[in-house]
Amino acid sequence: MDITLLRKTEFVEGQCGPHLEPVYVRSQAVVSRRVAGETLIVPVRGKVGDLASIYSFNESGSLIWQSMESPKSVAQLISAVQQEYAVSYEQAERDVKQFLRDTLSVGLVEERQEDSLAALNFSEREEMRSAGTQ
Repeated sequence: MDITLLRKTEFVEGQCGPHLEPVYVRSQAVVSRRVAGETLIVPVRGKVGDLASIYSFNESGSLIWQSMESPKSVAQLISAVQQEYAVSYEQAERDVKQFLRDTLSVGLVEERQEDSLAALNFSEREEMRSAGTQ
């Protein structure tokens, strides 16, 4: 098993600290349910579902939405779409970026800034920790 224990941290001239990468996560102000192969999203305002603003995602949108249960970078989302649907990088990139534009504009998704180590999922961090102790 090839595990990288050292990651390059990019420093941007004129800025202090490592380069922060945007990651995307579902808004906490919505509820979602899978119904008949689609994902339905209902914004919650004042502890009540806003039934006048129900959103639905097709299969690929549902995959991206499920992936964002925890923060994900654009690259991670593109990779998920490529793996699931065997499409080109360019097609997956277009789909992911359009999905993010649409969902960000209506507040269904939030963008956060995280450094590359913080963006790793739990299993990747655990894998790095265990490799370092062996």
